[in-house]
Amino acid sequence: MNAKNDKTVLTVSNVSITLTNKHESRILVQNLNLKIKAGEMIGLAGESGSGKSMTAAAILGLLPPSARISKGSILFSGNELTAMKEKEMQKIRGKDVTYILQNYQGSFTPFLKIGRQLVEAIKSHRQVRKANAEQEVLYWLERVKLPAERTFNSYPHQLSGGQLQRAALAASLMMKPSLIIADEPTTALDVLTGETILQLLADLQKEINCAVLLISHNLNHLLKRTDRLMIMYGGRIVEHGPTEMIASEPAHPYTKLLLSTQPKLAGSVPRRLPSIEGEPGHTAETGCPFALRCPKAIPECRTFPAFQEKNVHHWFACHADMRGEKTDADSQPNLKVLQRS
Repeated sequence: MNAKNDKTVLTVSNVSITLTNKHESRILVQNLNLKIKAGEMIGLAGESGSGKSMTAAAILGLLPPSARISKGSILFSGNELTAMKEKEMQKIRGKDVTYILQNYQGSFTPFLKIGRQLVEAIKSHRQVRKANAEQEVLYWLERVKLPAERTFNSYPHQLSGGQLQRAALAASLMMKPSLIIADEPTTALDVLTGETILQLLADLQKEINCAVLLISHNLNHLLKRTDRLMIMYGGRIVEHGPTEMIASEPAHPYTKLLLSTQPKLAGSVPRRLPSIEGEPGHTAETGCPFALRCPKAIPECRTFPAFQEKNVHHWFACHADMRGEKTDADSQPNLKVLQRS
């Protein structure tokens, strides 16, 4: 961790999220458990549709009307968020818990200058004079390496994508929150700008000693900066543990395949780039959600396995790896085994 502090900021216990509409009711996230301490950066990884953003929305109390937390508990600094009314959540959201969107253009109102929006954000949460709020905004714009005065007096459309995302980072950090949720904050940015944003987040996090939940489908970002990593597929966590351990000794077939698809700068370029067979988001309705795409699928995969400890604090849920069977991660998914009655 970035700082020695045992204070637990967020505890998500056995949370499930259910989507209900006219035609169906289905579980989007199932039995999610997550804990973040002050000064710690946790990575949540998985392909699109795995439930990462839905998890963030549940923590923030921003689920769409058709979705709800059907069971479980979300404790933030000892307060049960699932029992709070919207007015109570508004006092926490944006101050104690801040959110960095993947769509930087959605972070700001287009017809108001950046400075005015950030000043209003401060004044909505704290009793402070306008002049003091303005000075604080200018300070944080400088901290994220923006030309403070020019940015303060600019409309959102007058800034580049990278500048807008830095301004969004300033908006989060200036509140000195206990928790920052960064949901794919570099998706719409070029590689170098994205790296700069993430490094700024990591550096300034150390200063205010907040917890960070960094959500991304890009494993490289998470492997570089997080303390612990959680791998998610089909609304379930399938592996979690210290980032270094997962990077060096992945246990779940899905984690192994995710790591194998990361481009490598060293060595020759392979004739065929590694990929995960099957359609992203193709999920088994019961049992292990990855079973329909897994090269190691066995009949037991019809039920979700209990978590097993591979190393200290490193846990995974996989029937096949528990039995030590079929270690070739490049083979095709064994669909016949799952389709037998």
